[in-house]
Amino acid sequence: MPDFISGFALSFSLILAIGSQNAFVLKQGLKREHVFAICLFCALSDALLISAGVAGFGAVTSKYPDFIQLAKWGGALFLLVYGLLSLYASVSKSHALSGQGAGVSSLKKSLLLCIGFTWLNPHVYLDTLVLVGMVSTGAANKVAFTIGAVGASVLWFFALGFGARLLAPLFAKPKSWNILDALVGVLMLSLAWQLWQG
Repeated sequence: MPDFISGFALSFSLILAIGSQNAFVLKQGLKREHVFAICLFCALSDALLISAGVAGFGAVTSKYPDFIQLAKWGGALFLLVYGLLSLYASVSKSHALSGQGAGVSSLKKSLLLCIGFTWLNPHVYLDTLVLVGMVSTGAANKVAFTIGAVGASVLWFFALGFGARLLAPLFAKPKSWNILDALVGVLMLSLAWQLWQG
């Protein structure tokens, strides 16, 4: 049980920070577009990466830092483009949260964006493969540690995606969406800058 709690607490503390992936999940939850599929994809991706980290992949990535560097460049470019598109949407679009199905993006497009936010984010590799992998070496029961870490990820993504609808009344106003798009755009550009400098 202590290893389960240790894995859960570590994973939850790492995933809690608002980043590009969390902002995307929140936005999908507000729009009520493919929420289950997006949350499931994020949770499964984390489960795969956490399991690989605990299994010792962190040692591999520390030996091959070029992999992390390539992920940083790809992630920075992806975040730059998405950030600029979000800023453009904040001044050019006027949309409110209406009924489900109005202007819904395709599942394919949403998942492709989610793949970018998840797998082009070098922090996810540092957090899951390296950090979680290193901390897990001190766990007596690696299976319990892994289940705890994966459980925190599943809980977070589904709570964020489906809990976002509690904010729906606020986002019935077009101005709220413009502000959210602007904030997401600034966040993406700042993350892109940090990656480029890092």
